[in-house]
Amino acid sequence: MYRRIIAPSVLAASLLLVIPASAADFTPGAPGIGDPYYPASGNGGYDVSHYDLKLRYQPATDLLEGTATLLATTQQDLSRFNLDFGLAVSEVWVNGAKAAFAKSGSHELEITPASPLPKGRSITVVVKYAGKPSELKVDGWTAWQRTPDGGVAAQEPDSAVWWFPSNDHPLDKATYDVSVKVPDGTQAISNGVLQGQSSKLGWTTYNWRSNKPQASYLTTLAVGKFDITTDKTASGLPVLNAYSKDLGDNDGAVRASVERTKDVAEWLESVFGKYPFNALGGYVPNVPSHFALETQTRPFYSPAQFAKGANVSVVVHELAHQWYGDSVSVKGWKDIWDNEGFASYAQWLWSEKEGDGTAQQLADWVYAQHPADDPFWKVKPGDPGPDNQFDAAVYDRGAVAIQALRNTVGDASFFKILKGWPAEHAYGNAAVGDFVSYAEKISGKPLAALFDTWLFQPAKPSASAAAQARFTVRSASSGAASGPSAGASKPVEPKSWKKISESHSAHGGR
Repeated sequence: MYRRIIAPSVLAASLLLVIPASAADFTPGAPGIGDPYYPASGNGGYDVSHYDLKLRYQPATDLLEGTATLLATTQQDLSRFNLDFGLAVSEVWVNGAKAAFAKSGSHELEITPASPLPKGRSITVVVKYAGKPSELKVDGWTAWQRTPDGGVAAQEPDSAVWWFPSNDHPLDKATYDVSVKVPDGTQAISNGVLQGQSSKLGWTTYNWRSNKPQASYLTTLAVGKFDITTDKTASGLPVLNAYSKDLGDNDGAVRASVERTKDVAEWLESVFGKYPFNALGGYVPNVPSHFALETQTRPFYSPAQFAKGANVSVVVHELAHQWYGDSVSVKGWKDIWDNEGFASYAQWLWSEKEGDGTAQQLADWVYAQHPADDPFWKVKPGDPGPDNQFDAAVYDRGAVAIQALRNTVGDASFFKILKGWPAEHAYGNAAVGDFVSYAEKISGKPLAALFDTWLFQPAKPSASAAAQARFTVRSASSGAASGPSAGASKPVEPKSWKKISESHSAHGGR
């Protein structure tokens, strides 16, 4: 028998001819972006720059039909990639060629393009889909709320999965065009500026544009029957507020609060710097939830936020997020203090401005209300864990930490930091450690120990630490006060506290 002997070099060359380069060099993108709090959120291998959403929604049946076009750039040699999405998909196209797709996990859409995608390539992904968002449950919960006349997508940390395919994590922000066709007499509200609307054959189309980078969870949709008010800020920004027509007894308090949006935002500019987006407003649909959310340019509010009367404080909170949370977004969900601590502290500054209690009085009150064995002090605002991401301590202890910073660096440096931070990281992402480094740079003071005490230790800061931060501290044995306010009476509840504490339910989370 004759057996051919092949030299190693010839064998290697022949294998290269047999095995396509894609098999060796192209790999699937990761099914998560790498966030330890939510390992399945987001995806690896690409970065989205723009979403174009063309939707048709029928309120009577909750049927949503959509075509999503994503413009993205590959970040590795991709054989396959994922989008986060839950509704039924009928077609997927990548760069004009039909792509294979499959569902996996609770919300993964796995897409295999006709040809592998080299790193650094611009790609266009088109997804056609349909379904009833209210019937979709992911891990037992939903971000879609039905209303008597429509539906609403607003939730944190996820909401996009219920209505459009995305790279669903704040690390991958993009611009948006959202076009929504609804029955005549019904309106569609989304982010940014209304570019136009038109009617044909019983359907009206609303075209919205958000032209600055926006996280997927901050992208919102509300369909229903609304009363809409419009205005402009002194600098010419369009203001649009929308109210469901069936808010009942809450209607007056809702409008008395949300109609303050313009003057609250103009005041916040004096604290945080120039407003970072192209539009302003808010909307209040008839939903049974109790939370509010900083959906970019147009915060969402539940009517229940105003059940006890007007609550401008919650408007302050959500608008403060436009700087801290929306323009500067978290690198990972453990960095939630970068959002909630500062939005809460904005409420304290508003209280100070309104004469309803200074930020120092509020800090003293929070510190005094929670004894050392209170679970409140076990939550670390700087890394609270996914189960405590929206715990009251993230808001209140987080704001106390900011007052401790103010007392340590002085007002001049402090307010320079508040304005400089959102300008330094505009439209990007940042971690808690990034803020600490920035505050040290601006103030010229070492601050790591201060932030460790107030943000990262699962214990109540000691009386000496509180006194060093210029808080009013009372001796447990004698009841006597110590620190700069020694001799002062026990902290009294500031007038603003009840409204501020009502905002603790502002973010539902999951």
